[in-house]
Amino acid sequence: MELNGTVTVVTGGASGIGRALCRRFAREGAEAVIVADVDQAGAKAVADELGGASTPCDVREEDSVIRLVRFTEERFGRIDLFCSNAGIFVPGGVEVDNGSWQRIWEVNVMAHVFAARAVIPGMIERGGGAFLITASAAGLLSQIGSAPYSVTKHAALGLAENIAITYGEQGVKVFALCPQAVRTEMTRQGTGVAALDGLMEPEQLAGAVVEG
Repeated sequence: MELNGTVTVVTGGASGIGRALCRRFAREGAEAVIVADVDQAGAKAVADELGGASTPCDVREEDSVIRLVRFTEERFGRIDLFCSNAGIFVPGGVEVDNGSWQRIWEVNVMAHVFAARAVIPGMIERGGGAFLITASAAGLLSQIGSAPYSVTKHAALGLAENIAITYGEQGVKVFALCPQAVRTEMTRQGTGVAALDGLMEPEQLAGAVVEG
């Protein structure tokens, strides 16, 4: 798709991959970049830098995701590209406590479900749009040292495939972003074997997204 003139939403846009995506979309000539994050100050800083807009969003809460979509559609009239990018990492195996399993499931999987529910009907009504899920190479392979991350990223990839099959003929393009190790705050906390081949810079990844 052509990014010039698009209205684009990025969750988790205050830092890391999300911030790099926002910056690159702005460079590509997006009409508006909406930066959404639980870090309101960080989201505003990125939006101010780019001349975009920001709004708080806790992707674990469906009502918060719905408010994000409504905010964007009411202010800019549409959403051409929605990047469901926010994600978290929890180390450990099956012994990880139930609360942590629930939290990573909500952020890494259900947030994409909430976003798809909220944004895809409008895209279909307007004749199409694009929906991007930031998954991980862990969704294609595995994440040694983190069962919760591996499981949720496999689920995110499966969701992207299902949405693509279900809505592709109605004009919705679906992208699954599956990088290995990217230099972000998450990887600074520990990358394990994922970084053996080196770390990709967020800007490199954003460039790959635009090429894709």
